[in-house]
Amino acid sequence: RAQATRPLAVFAAASLTDILETLSVTLGFGGSVRFAFAASSTLARHIEQGAPADVFIGADEAWMTYLSERRHIDPASQCVVAGNRLVVVRQGVTALQDMPESVAALRDALRPLTQQGLDRVATGDPAHVPAGRYAQEALNRLGLWGDVMPRLVRADNVRSALAFVERGEAAAGIVYATDAQVARGVRVAARFPRSSHTPIRYSAAIVSGAAAPADARLFLDALTSPRALPLWRAAGFERAV
Repeated sequence: RAQATRPLAVFAAASLTDILETLSVTLGFGGSVRFAFAASSTLARHIEQGAPADVFIGADEAWMTYLSERRHIDPASQCVVAGNRLVVVRQGVTALQDMPESVAALRDALRPLTQQGLDRVATGDPAHVPAGRYAQEALNRLGLWGDVMPRLVRADNVRSALAFVERGEAAAGIVYATDAQVARGVRVAARFPRSSHTPIRYSAAIVSGAAAPADARLFLDALTSPRALPLWRAAGFERAV
């Protein structure tokens, strides 16, 4: 690819931190991309307020729609780059080969740590963080929201929610499967059925008025290329459907 004259500014969901940094190097972009990782809602509002961004990649389609309705993205450039799963994580839990998806398994995975006196469950704030929205939707659909809601720790993004569990400050966390894969001392205890929530899709688009639209297009094409697919899969992401 041609060398960009300045770093490409990519605003991306916090759950994409590791994979996008890997893809950037492996696909030949190296230091020509500058990432800003945070909750999709935070990034979308920064773009709305005029922050200099070339590409936006959100963890749900709601915030992409939010920007599209306000004409802050190029709708012709919009694409889905990957999918994910929603899981419950706990400290020191051994990952199960045949991962349970039943309500009983989820209820057990979300139980308090009685000996340590911990009953909190961490996830992204459902008011604005996609992971939290998926979590609330799934818990409501499965009849578990009433038990979990009073114990909820509402983190500002999904990686912050994961950190609560890693530090032993929450009994359990509801995060993406890919977050669990890079966690320290944390394992998946149960997985939410796909049918319990809206499909998790990462949508990407070029920001309107991007300073480097040609480089932005090259970057999005690279993320969805056959060369990128094995890297997405190795990181635990799925092909979005």
